[in-house]
Amino acid sequence: MSQGAVPRALARLRATRLAETLGTSYWLLPALCVVAAMALSSGAEALDARVPQAESAWYLFRGGPEGARSVLSAVASSMMTFSGLVFSVTILVLQQASNQYSPRIMRTFLSDRQSQLTLGIFVGTFVYALLTLRSVRGTSEELHIQAHVPSLSVWLALVLVLLSVGAFIFFIHHVAQSIRAVVILGRIHEETCATLERMYPRGVGQDTHDPVLQRPLAPPSLVVPHGGASGVLVTVDEHRMMACARKAGVLVALVPVMGDFVPHGAPLFEVWGDCATLDVKALTDAVGTGPERTLQQDTAFGFRQLVDVAERALSPGINDPSTAVQAIDPLHDLLRRMVHRRFPSPSREDDTGALRLLCPRPDWDAYVRLTVDEIRLFGAGDLQVARRLRFLVQDLLSVAPAFRREELERQLHLLDASIDRSFQDASDAAMARRPSPQGHGPR
Repeated sequence: MSQGAVPRALARLRATRLAETLGTSYWLLPALCVVAAMALSSGAEALDARVPQAESAWYLFRGGPEGARSVLSAVASSMMTFSGLVFSVTILVLQQASNQYSPRIMRTFLSDRQSQLTLGIFVGTFVYALLTLRSVRGTSEELHIQAHVPSLSVWLALVLVLLSVGAFIFFIHHVAQSIRAVVILGRIHEETCATLERMYPRGVGQDTHDPVLQRPLAPPSLVVPHGGASGVLVTVDEHRMMACARKAGVLVALVPVMGDFVPHGAPLFEVWGDCATLDVKALTDAVGTGPERTLQQDTAFGFRQLVDVAERALSPGINDPSTAVQAIDPLHDLLRRMVHRRFPSPSREDDTGALRLLCPRPDWDAYVRLTVDEIRLFGAGDLQVARRLRFLVQDLLSVAPAFRREELERQLHLLDASIDRSFQDASDAAMARRPSPQGHGPR
């Protein structure tokens, strides 16, 4: 990577972080709607000034200045009521989703464009009505002011009211759908699939074995601590880290894995070699931390959310194994997508073949453990969970290459041991060992 490419890489990293922040912000789309409403009000006012206000015109508002003020005031007050209702419903949905499913799915709801657009329509209509009110003038002989009613602007306000009513009906339907388990799981699955395609592209890695991270046995020459605020590792620019390591002629190893919590002062990088020319600031700028995990580069976070939903469904307070089985379905699909996917190597070499960068990431075994271990423990003694997990593992064993079968076979043995401990009746234990894609269905 050239010297000019390093600032460009940093700019791309910052742009990616900004896009992630804006994507999960609840104010951006409503703010854009407010700006659009201001522009629409100015445009309608200018058009009213150009259009003839003949009494016989079909578009003329017949209510006079007082009627126009009453209409616009009613529109503004009703839109504030609608906006407050949207806020209230959104808060209730967030609370229910957090309690019933997982607090980690909150970002999914906050990034919901439909809810943001509905709120934006209400707030935009409110702003439009207020701005149009200032254009309505009554007759004043003392001040030599003639009555003026911006007819087109008033009619447009009524059109926006009809649009707001339609948006409100859509919002109620959308909210009712969005809190369904299948919808929530589907959105998490879709976002995780997109991250999977970015982080584990096809045609990268080995066909015969998974790459293994091997750190040097010698102690590092330099340990670079995390100098910023504590947070979770959310972004890593491997190209920029590689450029820094190659320029200084050293080996750089990233210490935390994506999604790890990094306290202030904790080791962030380990460096081997002569560090005299190493640009430490450029190296630390290549990684970013945040208050919580995201799906920007963290594929395992999607697995984490789905596992959390399954665990919450299996908790004594909810006790809903069918929802847990629904959460296992997308996990099964994700692992099946990965089973033949080559995993990128955590080690990177320069053009001369010298090892320059070590960047740890979860391997196949880690994803299998993340998927099965906790659900197996939380669902111990539940027939549906035992049968669904067995179907998942056996299905993956039927398609997995030889070098990825060991962890799956280990999970199968752990499932058998869990069944032996949890089911005292032999017939129940035999049933629990029968794989089922539905957990407890016709087969």
